[in-house]
Amino acid sequence: MSLAGDQMELGEDEIRAHYEAALGLLTGFDHSPRLAEARAAASPERSAGLGTRRRFRSTTPGLAARHGARAEGVRLLDRIEASDGDDVLISARQATVMQGLRRALAIAMALGDAFGRATDLARLKRANVEGRLSPADRTAFSELLAGEALVSLYGFANAAAFLLADAAGEVTVEVGAVQEILTDNAPLALQGILWELDQALADHASDEPRMVATVLAFAEQVMDAVALRAQTAPRLAAFAGARYRVEADDLTLAGFTPARHARGSVLTMQFKKPHQVVGNHIAKHQAMRLAKMLMAYDFDRRLNPFAEIGGFIFTFMGDGKPGTGKTTLIQMMAGLIHEYCGNAGYPFRYQNFSIDQIDSYQGKSGQNARAFIDNVMDPNVIGFGTVDDIDQIAGKRGDRQSSAGQQEVTAVLMEAFSGANTVVRGNCTFGMFSNFPENVDDALRQRAGARFLVDGPQTREDYIDILHLLLGKNHDIPLGEHELYAAQQIQRAVAASFERHGRPHEAGLLRVWEATEKRIGKLDTVAKIGAYLKAIQEVDERFTGRSIKNITDAVKVRAMDVELPDEWMEKPDLFLFRSYDDKSAMIRELMRPITVEMVIQEINRYADSEFRYADIADEAAIENAVRDMGRMEAARRRYAAKVRE
Repeated sequence: MSLAGDQMELGEDEIRAHYEAALGLLTGFDHSPRLAEARAAASPERSAGLGTRRRFRSTTPGLAARHGARAEGVRLLDRIEASDGDDVLISARQATVMQGLRRALAIAMALGDAFGRATDLARLKRANVEGRLSPADRTAFSELLAGEALVSLYGFANAAAFLLADAAGEVTVEVGAVQEILTDNAPLALQGILWELDQALADHASDEPRMVATVLAFAEQVMDAVALRAQTAPRLAAFAGARYRVEADDLTLAGFTPARHARGSVLTMQFKKPHQVVGNHIAKHQAMRLAKMLMAYDFDRRLNPFAEIGGFIFTFMGDGKPGTGKTTLIQMMAGLIHEYCGNAGYPFRYQNFSIDQIDSYQGKSGQNARAFIDNVMDPNVIGFGTVDDIDQIAGKRGDRQSSAGQQEVTAVLMEAFSGANTVVRGNCTFGMFSNFPENVDDALRQRAGARFLVDGPQTREDYIDILHLLLGKNHDIPLGEHELYAAQQIQRAVAASFERHGRPHEAGLLRVWEATEKRIGKLDTVAKIGAYLKAIQEVDERFTGRSIKNITDAVKVRAMDVELPDEWMEKPDLFLFRSYDDKSAMIRELMRPITVEMVIQEINRYADSEFRYADIADEAAIENAVRDMGRMEAARRRYAAKVRE
């Protein structure tokens, strides 16, 4: 074991030295429960004629059973093998779990050895074996043995949860509290916990996904139970304050703290800074806020205070003309999250779903979309998923020009973004981007909780800023009378942008606004605002209850439009590493009250976008109809000429 900064390296040789003992525990041992009650048979049932022999001798390196007789009590390898019914071959997922458990056990045993060397336990063990343990040392020996047992148990559960996180699916299992926590010594403690894991698998592992979910849920329960016991156990300071690094697994074990599954995606994109996004003030502002919101996610509670309080943006639609900065906005937001996660040591996973993933094989496109959703929503990472050019990727229902693959993607995205089984934890967000949002299925578009109008540079100052930015530094042209990037100062620009939505922009919506105000006066009460919403619905029947929910969510975002200090992102101990309750309280202190102006502005922003989409779609339909009529008229004239001939 060597020192690496403030970490101690748990060497690969030390871990692999325990592989044989770990495999022996998985292959079979006898155990009589002392604290828990047996619920399942001692070993998985076998078909007639197979006796006690393995149905298939694994060819996975290191998992083949040892030659000779073996115990008939707890046989975890057989229990895992039985999770797929009668298939005689071990699947890749089963082999992954077997190898993960063996590796976790070996790491736990190596941790126990390290604890013995860091304390007086190693010396006391030698003295006990040689029969020279003094009466004065017996209490310390007993307490240190119990400490080693707790260290081994927590190390096993922590490593197992980390190593098997990639094998997890959407299935979850409730295994209940773990009872067989024995602290006589480390070997007995591991046997007790593996006996209870065998019981849990017998109860819940009816198929492979539930088998993996059972192991992971059991590991979480073991960590909770052991951490609680460790709070009052003596002589654990040597482990509680230590950090052990397992380089081969990218795993850091820091006392009785769960290791995070820090396997995000490797990003090769060119990140942009906020000042490099010229114009697009509201979109840039909300993207910056959302990047910080994601960082409030609590990995222990698996929930974000913003998602619980309200105002978290789970899905958003970014639309604008080609060349207005949608890609730059993605690069900026991904760069911010990547930087924040790097400071905190959080795993960050970015994925884009592209047209390349639309497959000609039936069902494959839907599978690709489902895998994309699952990867981004993984509760062990901070996720950012984008669907660029969604109008080309997701087909409109009923559109005969949409392929079967595009229709599959639409169905998957609709279910994932606002389906019966959608769970918004607040660890991820999805952005849909399009140059032609009017071509996106109405129901899918309405599942975008926020609208980011990406309209590019607008003012004279914007155009000067973007020209200077894109020219680069290889010139000596004087800037002239201009304060560079002053127009991109976000607070001032956003305030002006929001104020412009005090009245509608689209002609159709403006007529509704003026008629409503003329009829009932200024919209300054909930009743009057509700009447305005109903008037919009009478003009556009797509303006449904989902639209109202999206608007109220946007209003809550405005109320939660708090400036989380940059220092909180740079120094994680100030906020990110605080408890969930502390983070929630800190956020609530920054909240602003909802005002009439906020509600009106968000109604107009949302409704303007829907009217804009409808107008564009109607105009396109009219143009197509005129073109068709022109062709028919030309055909009639040509036909009449031929008849006359």
